[in-house]
Amino acid sequence: MKIRPLSIDGAWEITPQLHGDPRGLFTEWYRFDQLAAVVGHPLRLAQANLSVSARGVVRGIHFADVPPGQAKYVTCVRGAVVDMVVDVRVGSPTFGRWEAVRLDDVDRRAVYLAEGLGHGFCALTDDATLSYLCSTTYNPTAEHTVHPLDPELAIDWPAESPQLSARDTAAPSLAQARDAGLLPHYGTCHSYTAGLNSRANPYFGGP
Repeated sequence: MKIRPLSIDGAWEITPQLHGDPRGLFTEWYRFDQLAAVVGHPLRLAQANLSVSARGVVRGIHFADVPPGQAKYVTCVRGAVVDMVVDVRVGSPTFGRWEAVRLDDVDRRAVYLAEGLGHGFCALTDDATLSYLCSTTYNPTAEHTVHPLDPELAIDWPAESPQLSARDTAAPSLAQARDAGLLPHYGTCHSYTAGLNSRANPYFGGP
């Protein structure tokens, strides 16, 4: 597989090698060792989620308190979405920026987001199905959201009339979330991931 860093620090695009024949297709869509070699530590698999959305649905922008945050490895197993990585880390050189990656059931790409980054997506097809691997279990008291249609973010969602959940509709803007102290800090996120990188690990020759 090919792992390409995105323009936002802490996010990568993963393109697996597809093996197809008249019977169908096989691919390794996740390899802990290859991802860890790039990220610096293995992804701790604490929870797996499945999300199914109708065309035009927008979900996000979601993020979790750091520490511990919630790193995500996301792929689309049916249909297609535009996946959004949003830098909501106060103090980051790319704070407020976003990057879009198309995930679909053709190229089978995936996106990895480190702890502290915001995540969202827009479904391009009906029954668009995303699979998430998460580093921590869901903690509602530590989960937050920024309004996906915030003019300050100016995300180019590929939907004429985005369908939002009640929670996302009521979400604060990026500026409001910052003023309320809800956003993670860039330095805190880096210190946390540096700690993960430095921990002794049997897969990387630790004692």
